[in-house]
Amino acid sequence: MPDKWLQIKGDPSIRSFLFQQSRVTSLFDDNIMLLHDIVHKLLTVKGAFHVKIHYSSNQLTCWFVDDAYRYRVFVKEEVFADDFLDNFRDCKMKHLQPLITKSKTLLILHEFKRLRLTDETVYLRSGSMNLINGVIGMNFSCDGAHYIDHETFFQKLENFGTVEIENKCA
Repeated sequence: MPDKWLQIKGDPSIRSFLFQQSRVTSLFDDNIMLLHDIVHKLLTVKGAFHVKIHYSSNQLTCWFVDDAYRYRVFVKEEVFADDFLDNFRDCKMKHLQPLITKSKTLLILHEFKRLRLTDETVYLRSGSMNLINGVIGMNFSCDGAHYIDHETFFQKLENFGTVEIENKCA
């Protein structure tokens, strides 16, 4: 995983049409605060150590410490069911010495919201965080992928916005 910041440019045909597209509001967008509350609980109480939020297609992909070799995919309304979190037992992961703390998890989710909703053209399509290795992954509308350690992410917050992402998508 990257020490600081790894950018991978995606499909050039998607980048070339970037400014001819706009974000379509998803179910996850409409319920982003509830979604982020659920993700925070998965990461801090229910033993998920890696979660990827696919905002555009309304999917959560999760890896849990008690079953780390299998990922699980949850879609759309399933995530918002009243008993969704009851499907997972409480699970501690302190023994794994996670690099991302509970409070930083909230801050990352807050920034994911900003990167998803601030701009209609250049926006976050999916965001992930891995508590154990401390890496955040982000895929943007320009088909660019970014993997950044969480400390560098926090250091870059004031200039990690749509202008910088637009430059990185070019």
